[in-house]
Amino acid sequence: MSDNIVIIGGGQAAFALSAKLRALKDERPITLVSAEAVPPYQRPPLSKKYLLGEMEFSRLLLRPEAWYHENGVDLRLATFAEEIDRAACTVRLQDGTLLSYGTLVLATGATPRTLPAALGGDLAGVHVMRDKRDADHLSGALLSGRRVLIIGGGYIGLEAAAVARHRGLEVTLIEMVDRILKRVAAPETADILRGVHARHGVTIRESTGLARLIGRDGHVCGAELSDGSMLDVDLVIVGIGVTANDQLAKAAGLDVANGVIVDAYGRTSDPAIYAVGDCTELPYGEGRVRLESVQNAVDQAESAALAIRGEPVAYVPRPWFWSDQYDVKLQIAGLNQGYDETLVRPGARDGAASVWYFRAGRFIAVDAVNDAKAYVTGKKLLDLGRTPERAILADPAADLKVLLA
Repeated sequence: MSDNIVIIGGGQAAFALSAKLRALKDERPITLVSAEAVPPYQRPPLSKKYLLGEMEFSRLLLRPEAWYHENGVDLRLATFAEEIDRAACTVRLQDGTLLSYGTLVLATGATPRTLPAALGGDLAGVHVMRDKRDADHLSGALLSGRRVLIIGGGYIGLEAAAVARHRGLEVTLIEMVDRILKRVAAPETADILRGVHARHGVTIRESTGLARLIGRDGHVCGAELSDGSMLDVDLVIVGIGVTANDQLAKAAGLDVANGVIVDAYGRTSDPAIYAVGDCTELPYGEGRVRLESVQNAVDQAESAALAIRGEPVAYVPRPWFWSDQYDVKLQIAGLNQGYDETLVRPGARDGAASVWYFRAGRFIAVDAVNDAKAYVTGKKLLDLGRTPERAILADPAADLKVLLA
């Protein structure tokens, strides 16, 4: 059997795993296979500073291409894996190349959901936002004065709205359910961000879906909404979530649910195959979850590297996320799934606030809007497994440091 470690995927998790193995002095050959034509890079700035033209792509690279050569990582760009043969321990690439592995790691990420052709999803001018190619295509379309329709009121849609307004476009955002951020945040957080976007001139229409897009000469030019109203549009950005890239794993007979099922060490149902990052469903608390975040991609990948090295340490997720919109930084610690109580605490300066989540009396998450102190305190409390006193939280004059004493 080969001792080669093959990593399928070219994102943050793939890089983090290869870098951690080298930091652990693992000298086995590593082959990293990426469908993209560029080395692994940071994705979050793509929809923010890169799209605004405030950051060169070279600054997004996790390491220069020379790093891979210097560290013995065989970087295969602009190619992808088509099939895993678990019996032979090989991966077949699209050009027919067979890679033998002793350990295989799936870091295949996720793919944005798109609109079906029946709704006009195949028209030119309809965009999604996930990778560099998406950002480059979208950047050329974000011209001042144009009219953009954003479909989806999650974080991707709201971030896209902020960038579009910054670049001078007329923005309408539609959300088919009764409020923005319904799946990921409390009404109080949604209210804060809805107000922010309203002040910046974004039209948000909730309880409004898309009936169809209208094209002219193959390019989108309008939209019919679920309430029968019509919009003239020059481009459309679709932000309706992502799906795990688990097709390769499923075809190979690995256990798959909402992503590739892994244990606390990143191991799949095949002991020779690991999976990390956005493509995985992993243990969390008493259940399982799929976490789409840089933090999880890095931490889970580094934990898997330890297991591959023979030094297993169970990965206990401590989720945190962030979103930048205009001059607003939203920082989130924990997961609010199943919350049954919230408490809103005003921040120390105008526009700052935090929303604290509880489930069965226990503190589980915090959303901090321009309130770094609330975020840091909440994150530390979660790490310590503590539930803060409501009276202190509810008193805007109280010092949050008391909660950590």
